[in-house]
Amino acid sequence: MSTEDVLLILRQSIKNKFPISYVKDGTSTSALSGATHIAISPSVTVPRSTATRWRKPDSSGASGTAPAMDPKSEPERFFSVDAIVLVWTVKDGTAADYMRQARDMPGFVSLTDRKAVVDWLEGKEVDSDKIAPLSEEPLNEDPSSSVTSGLPKASTTESPSKSRAPARPSVKRSYVPDAADLEAVKKIRTNEVELRDRTTVLRGAKVNNFNQIKDFVVQLKSAAKGKGSAPPGPSSQVVTPKGASKKPRVFPIIMVSSSPTALLTLHNVKRFLEEAVYETSEQAKAKNGKTEDMIPIYRKRTHIGPGGKEIETRIKYFAVDSIDALAKFGQDPWDRVVCVMTTGQEWQFKPYKWTEPRQLFHHGIPTPLLQRSFSDRSPSLVKGIYFTWSNDPPNPKTKDWNVSELKIDQYKRHVDKSVVAQFWKLLDAWMTSHKPSLLL
Repeated sequence: MSTEDVLLILRQSIKNKFPISYVKDGTSTSALSGATHIAISPSVTVPRSTATRWRKPDSSGASGTAPAMDPKSEPERFFSVDAIVLVWTVKDGTAADYMRQARDMPGFVSLTDRKAVVDWLEGKEVDSDKIAPLSEEPLNEDPSSSVTSGLPKASTTESPSKSRAPARPSVKRSYVPDAADLEAVKKIRTNEVELRDRTTVLRGAKVNNFNQIKDFVVQLKSAAKGKGSAPPGPSSQVVTPKGASKKPRVFPIIMVSSSPTALLTLHNVKRFLEEAVYETSEQAKAKNGKTEDMIPIYRKRTHIGPGGKEIETRIKYFAVDSIDALAKFGQDPWDRVVCVMTTGQEWQFKPYKWTEPRQLFHHGIPTPLLQRSFSDRSPSLVKGIYFTWSNDPPNPKTKDWNVSELKIDQYKRHVDKSVVAQFWKLLDAWMTSHKPSLLL
């Protein structure tokens, strides 16, 4: 009996709702594991080890080998009928139920191929690349000898006109591009923008010649082997201009009030801005004694560098409380003043370059151009900060001064960090807009 169409008979039986039964030594049995034959249709019973046309995963040609074509000559490369029947009988079970029954069966269908087998048996998939094609049958073969004799011939055979139709030779025609299309492509290419990444952007258009450096390296090596003295190289030709000096670093300046009632003075401003810990001027003076007229303050800044690495930098500020100390920074030191801490008292600004708080903090409309002197046409602006106790009422004098009010709690030292962070945030934003060179 030919077994080439076992899959087709099984699918037709499933479509006609024919119950699949198992046979052992001529008697019916209820378990597939103990059966020797399987009745897949009313008139067809085949051994359970009969090879079907369903290829195994390593026989489909995906790995570069030739796909299996004939289950008769290579049955080990195809699934047997009992493996296909087991998939169908346990189609509604879980993966664990299927594996429990398939574990004792050699060559069972894998879990990933279960759905493809069930879909094909139910008719959801008409064809599959995992099924080997039917081999051509001789024209004089007795139809009754085939296992497909019980099936409608229209479903298993093709019309002779289609099977015997001669193949027409294909003639490859040469492609002739359209002239209008060529012109359109040329215009598109002229406006084409080349995409660049961080690697290609570093490649310059100029061709550099490093032959001189190579020759110099060769001379160094030969001199080291010979006399041991290096010949004069390109570095000896570099002439340093006389009188050239490195430009000194310019640090920003913070002006604090000299009033003894100010919350921040030269005695306690350094610890407050560096460590975010507030102590009164009297406490700091009793602990540290006399202070200098210029106090260095180091502000730590952390930013994310290349590769996600945290980089910590320090910016140096100077705090002064008098014009005499400010004059020690050289000519026109007001260009370096970035912040003035005020107590809300107008007498603080009398020694300053701009004696009016509204003019110092550049509030509202500037002074008309015709009313300014030549030296005041480009005034130096500063950021105004007004420190006060958290329970103090608002000061009506500072309302029109364009200053930022920051409140310090008298007893809660854990909130000092947020106050200092707000101070640096305000100052950084102002310096970025008005004096960015002092942030470098």
